[in-house]
Amino acid sequence: MSLPDRSALSRREYVRALVAAGGATALSACLDLSDDDEDEDADPVPAGIDDPSSLPDRQHAWDEQLPADGDENVRPAEHHVLVALSVSDDVGSVADPDARETVEDALRTLERAYERSNDGLLFTIGYTSAYFDRFEEPLPESVDLPEPEPLREGENPAFDEFDALLHLASDRPEVVLEAEEGLFGDRESVNGIEPEAELSGVFDREDDRRRTGFVGDGLPAERTDVPGVPETVPEDAPFFMGFRSGFADSQASEDRVTIESGPFAGGTTQQVSSMEINLAQWFGQENHYQRVSKLFSPEHAAEEAVGEVGEELGATNGLTDERIAATEDDARERGVVGHAQKAARAREDGEPPLLRRDFNTVDGDRPGLHFLSLQREIADFVRVREAMNGTDLDVATANNGILHYLFVDRRGNYLVPPRSLRALPPAEPNDDS
Repeated sequence: MSLPDRSALSRREYVRALVAAGGATALSACLDLSDDDEDEDADPVPAGIDDPSSLPDRQHAWDEQLPADGDENVRPAEHHVLVALSVSDDVGSVADPDARETVEDALRTLERAYERSNDGLLFTIGYTSAYFDRFEEPLPESVDLPEPEPLREGENPAFDEFDALLHLASDRPEVVLEAEEGLFGDRESVNGIEPEAELSGVFDREDDRRRTGFVGDGLPAERTDVPGVPETVPEDAPFFMGFRSGFADSQASEDRVTIESGPFAGGTTQQVSSMEINLAQWFGQENHYQRVSKLFSPEHAAEEAVGEVGEELGATNGLTDERIAATEDDARERGVVGHAQKAARAREDGEPPLLRRDFNTVDGDRPGLHFLSLQREIADFVRVREAMNGTDLDVATANNGILHYLFVDRRGNYLVPPRSLRALPPAEPNDDS
């Protein structure tokens, strides 16, 4: 992939384009930016720890390492890369202890090289059902990992049928690029640490399935150079559709999404739905009142409870039990229901079942979203998605939340094991695995 034209882009736009391009050349260009005047006082990338065994066993335990905004909402890392992996034909068996040791050594190199934080590197590796099909034994009953499927009438996404997905996240674009290149032997060192092993030889990268994205106040508005991103995206919005997301009271806790029993206790499941967003229609045909009604609820719009980009909501999306219970009445009497309002009907005992870690994308030069969620069971995601579909509601499709503007292109389901089982896990771990 050719590099973007530096002269035509701001620095922030340029580094995001470099992350999207990937590869050694993009990394070199990103590192060269450190010589710019504006980076003279930049702090060095914080190093990791000598003994990674002391890190939490939950791969997905990120929240304590991420900063919070003024409302105590966890602020996600700014840059994200999803690296698709297939077990190499050179690997005779995924049960080969040497192959497992190689994967573990490669991942521990990252933990020694980078602090486990947004300023360093956060990462997980998850495995598809296609990977586990290699084993004669099925996954234990405590793990819910079905193959992905369409979840809405007329939906026809492609499915992630490779073996594994590596999620790299950092506020520093050079870190996600360097970590990816270092894992595959294209760097002599990562943050000054010589790699103990590399994933190449065990995994092949599926470059055509590589996905990237970003989150942050004002970042979507800087992508008006991309076709389909209108000038009307609010300047301070962290997401393309113009509003904040990830409210603390509307997110499941890491405990809630963690598998509690069985050999994979301490792990979680992950789903990724990659989708395009029709922003031209969203901003061109709907005014602010209508966007609030369709994204949150009509009551939010009537009470002017959201603000320009959601800043008035604080740590909650404002969906009380009463507003959730009013969903059917809003459909029938107001002719519109909110996306968040519908999805909230899938809460259990008032608690949301999903921990969202999604991010904007312009992969394919189109605005979109990689909706990444963690949940104890994939069935939790399916249940939320069915509630979001709102097929039980008497409302026109165009007013049924934001369904009219989202188009799912690809979906994948993953088991994210605990760290102790993250390197080529068997389907039925035992004390000897």
